Amino acid sequence: MKPEIIAVVCLIILVGVSALSPKLRLATPILLVVIGIGISIIPGVPPVHVPSEWILAGVLPPLLYSSAINLPLVDFRKNFGSIAVLSVLLVIVSALVTGFLLFMILPDLNLAAAIALGAVISPTDAVAATSIGKRLGLPPRLIAVLEGESLVNDASALVLLRTAIAASAGTIALGGFGGVTVDFAYSSVVAVAVGLVVGFVTVFFRSKLTDSVLTTAISFVIPFIAYIPAEAIGASGVLSVVVAGLYTGHMGAKHFSASTRISERLNWRTIQFLLENGVFLLMGLELKDIFLDALNPRASADDLDAIGAVGLGLGAAAALFVIRFLFVGPLLAAQRARAHRRDPHSDEAREATGWRGGLVLTWAGMRGVVTVAAAQSLPEDIPYRSQLILIAFTVSIVTLLLQGGTLPWIIRVLKIRGVDEAADHAEFATLVDELRDAGLQVLETPELVLPGGEEVVEGVVERVRSDADLRSESAWERARSAEPEADVERGAPHRQYRVLRLEVLKAERLALLDARGQARYSSRILVRAQLMLDQEESRLQQSDGSDGH
Repeated sequence: MKPEIIAVVCLIILVGVSALSPKLRLATPILLVVIGIGISIIPGVPPVHVPSEWILAGVLPPLLYSSAINLPLVDFRKNFGSIAVLSVLLVIVSALVTGFLLFMILPDLNLAAAIALGAVISPTDAVAATSIGKRLGLPPRLIAVLEGESLVNDASALVLLRTAIAASAGTIALGGFGGVTVDFAYSSVVAVAVGLVVGFVTVFFRSKLTDSVLTTAISFVIPFIAYIPAEAIGASGVLSVVVAGLYTGHMGAKHFSASTRISERLNWRTIQFLLENGVFLLMGLELKDIFLDALNPRASADDLDAIGAVGLGLGAAAALFVIRFLFVGPLLAAQRARAHRRDPHSDEAREATGWRGGLVLTWAGMRGVVTVAAAQSLPEDIPYRSQLILIAFTVSIVTLLLQGGTLPWIIRVLKIRGVDEAADHAEFATLVDELRDAGLQVLETPELVLPGGEEVVEGVVERVRSDADLRSESAWERARSAEPEADVERGAPHRQYRVLRLEVLKAERLALLDARGQARYSSRILVRAQLMLDQEESRLQQSDGSDGH
């Protein structure tokens, strides 16, 4: 089958499964892995193999960048302690423990190579967990910790993997703890510096462009601008990408235009959807051939066959779960104690994760993209290479299907309370009031004139003031309607306005289509009119609490 036909079929599968998974109450990555396995066992389907370099250098940077620009830096900073422990310390401990166990079990595997596999299976992938958590209403703090952990732990694992491979090859003495520590520290610190420089320079130049198409086009190469030089000087390209993405996402609110932010958000959401779901489909497609490769007598060691590798993968998955459980408990206890010492009534104390959230955080430790790609980057001459890759794939598949498949049930049984919708709307309305008051200060200026010196026509000030007041009143109306036993059918003029205005827009859109069909206006005028209707419809949907999706 031609590659272009395969690409079209895969895209149809991605979109179809993503549309179907909410109805089945399953995370999209889980279904894609199962479908990939099913397709791979169909007779006549050719083997699927994608070089690990394509994923590590071609897929991972844009995937991490798209996640980083959408993760609020405030949330990352607020949960930095938890994220650091889970994404650095837990990764190192998991890699050392599982690596030592494999070293004890497999006689031909040296300790450094065993730790390299431990680094491969240590980082978590929060895609499935966060998609489930957001749908079922997990507390925002849990979601932020999961997303932050999955961003940083990829870098930790890949740095540790590279160090362990170098030690296995004799470049670094694993027994020389100082050399390993220096290599790890250098890789991390330099990566942060490169990421900050790339973020600062690209934000500066993009802010000077007025065309949102050009600024968004530049954003497509930023992950690689951050990744390639960092890797070239021996630092972590992945961590550099994450830092550049966090900086860009934070500073974009200040330096980019509204149209640029809208364009970038939609384009990167599409890229993220295609890449992350495509890798999960690929994981299922590759599994059969990886298993058959491990069965090949020429590739197998006498003391470990494919079935044994799957068994070790199951044992490694169980060990990783236990290690994560032992880490999460004390971490959350320390977090709650610190918050209550500072102020028992503070927001931090109220948001501190309890034992139910801790169990969900433990259960959400699924493995995914990095584990699949990093496993296939193991050196060709490493003992048991085919079996080690199968172990890594087994860990990914088992954690994704077992933990990811049962995570919705765990969340429902534990009855974890997420966002208080009424409080959320009230907080939003309070912020809108604050913004309105700041904006109306402009109208209080004596001898008000426009920036170009033009005098304001009579009636314009009151019209602008009325628009600001209406927005505030609309936000408070929605807050009141979210309260228990609220009557949303009466006394909601702004809701009625939005509904009625959307109906008017629908009629206007039909008239626009009719005008286009009769070719009564030039195409450029028709495009401008369509953009005008789209922008107002988007604004009304966002003020109604949705983004149109």
